[in-house]
Amino acid sequence: MTKGTDTKEAILQQAAQLFNRRGFFGAALSDVMDVTGLEKGGIYNHFKSKEDLALQAFDYAIGLLREEFGNSVKGKRDAVERLQGVITVFERQAAGYPLPGGCPVMNTAIEADDALPALRERARQAMDEWHDFIDRIVRRGQEKGEIKAEVDSKLVSTILISTMEGAIMQSKLYGNLQPVERAAAYLNAYLVHELRAN
Repeated sequence: MTKGTDTKEAILQQAAQLFNRRGFFGAALSDVMDVTGLEKGGIYNHFKSKEDLALQAFDYAIGLLREEFGNSVKGKRDAVERLQGVITVFERQAAGYPLPGGCPVMNTAIEADDALPALRERARQAMDEWHDFIDRIVRRGQEKGEIKAEVDSKLVSTILISTMEGAIMQSKLYGNLQPVERAAAYLNAYLVHELRAN
């Protein structure tokens, strides 16, 4: 990697953490300068605007999560075990991994709303990707006879994501991991008792 690429990567890493903790509107460019140690010109050498930085920082954050989801199912052949791996990724987000501040998709969706349509669209695309990922795991599990044929794969993805995202929000609000731990335990039992075939 070139020095410029290294610098851009370092800015994205720091900005992704900052925006995830404080939000786009809560983090000023001066805050980005503080965490990166760069002047305004040094940042704008790599990004057209604060919004461009926010979009690329969000993409960076989603890239980290995409890698987490991929690793969570690696080596797991059984569909229920793969879904349990997905739940673990949500649990880890509540604990500040791979980024402090919780889930970047939820944080961005709440903050961006109508104020930042491009960022909101990125959050929607990431959520679509998660739904598709879970949907594919369930349908493949059905094809292999691991998951009951009558299970609605889209319903599973909605329940799993909504439950874990709501639990992450509560964990942030109350400042402890109990809500996320309870939600994960409930969903893991649901997968075994309601979804698993035989």
